Amino acid sequence: MGGTTAYNGKEKGGSGHNREARSNQYLRCLYTNARSMGNKDLVVMGDFNYPDICWETNTARHRLSNKFLDCIGDNFLFQKVEKATRGEAVLDLVLTNREELVENLKVEDSIGDSDHEIIEFMILRKGRRETSTIEVMDFRKADFDKLRELVGKVPWEARLKGKTTEESWKYFKGTLLRAQKQTIPLCRKDRKYGKRPAWLNKEILHDLKIKKESYKKWKLGQLTKDEYRQATRECRGKIRKAKAQNEIKLATGIKGNKKTFYKYIKSKRKTKDRVGPLLSEEGEAVTGNLEMAEMLNDFFVSVFTEKSGGVPNVVNTSRERVSLEDRIHKEQVKNHLGKLDVSKSPGPDEMHPRILKELIEEVSEPLAMIFEKSWQTGEIPEDWKRANIVPIYKKGNKNNPGNYRPVS
Repeated sequence: MGGTTAYNGKEKGGSGHNREARSNQYLRCLYTNARSMGNKDLVVMGDFNYPDICWETNTARHRLSNKFLDCIGDNFLFQKVEKATRGEAVLDLVLTNREELVENLKVEDSIGDSDHEIIEFMILRKGRRETSTIEVMDFRKADFDKLRELVGKVPWEARLKGKTTEESWKYFKGTLLRAQKQTIPLCRKDRKYGKRPAWLNKEILHDLKIKKESYKKWKLGQLTKDEYRQATRECRGKIRKAKAQNEIKLATGIKGNKKTFYKYIKSKRKTKDRVGPLLSEEGEAVTGNLEMAEMLNDFFVSVFTEKSGGVPNVVNTSRERVSLEDRIHKEQVKNHLGKLDVSKSPGPDEMHPRILKELIEEVSEPLAMIFEKSWQTGEIPEDWKRANIVPIYKKGNKNNPGNYRPVS
């Protein structure tokens, strides 16, 4: 855990030149510490005394304040204090290089005669530094042509002949997952150095490097101040333009990829929804993920009403009853596969929508056979009965399991 005490930029009775010199000295110190920490956690806190900064829009009126914002942006630091800490100004700040490292931040009453409010927060150490073991498919390195070749050469009609619906599904699933393992590599969900912002590309990284080199040359007297300012303005303008273009891209592509859009919206929210802690029937607080999942599962099962069994009446769009004699054709399956949202995550069956859509010609035939068997026999594979359930908080006390709703 790394941390450093923040410098108070306000110099009572000092000259403007003296304050600027001390501010530049502190910015260099902050920049050096942020870069030297590498992949370690960093928390910087203190009275920074920049009352003109608006943290909602990341803008400021004065030059020193803008330099401070540039320093935070260049080092990818997050500012966690949202409420005023002295009068109507946010002077006391908490900076961190990991957004989720600092949580439960509260601004409360002051102590004694101090005119600054108390800031209370929690630093997550053990939970934050655990390395994620979750692996996801790296589609950038996927060999879809070979995957189509492996799945396409399977004689599905001969392989599925005489098998039950469950056996047919397991054979299809196993064949697809084995071929998928050979052609699509896996990568860690959380990278070692964290995820870069979507707007940060190679060109902007190059401009940031030029800006930092210009600053060093200016300090050594190899560049004039106007030349350094010009490099800074160009870099800042490109960053703002890249951020705006990224937001436009997310907004225009919301119909095709809602997941990325709402992920960006969620990242801009001041608070994050979390489940629990929950209170058991005995009034004890339950905080463990497994224990809370079991408690919510017990509650959802207790209020679940099972409908009457039997084969339901199936009606098509023309309001005509569909008989069991009607067959399920390959073209019908292709039509549904073509409407899959490739941005969605795979379910418990581990089949990613993008793979099914990429292999629409190869998998539509075996899937039609399996659906046909299920339709004729009334047998449903166990995988089709399973789902990933997420508890969504609705209203009331968050400690009550009854105030959550299950969403599949």
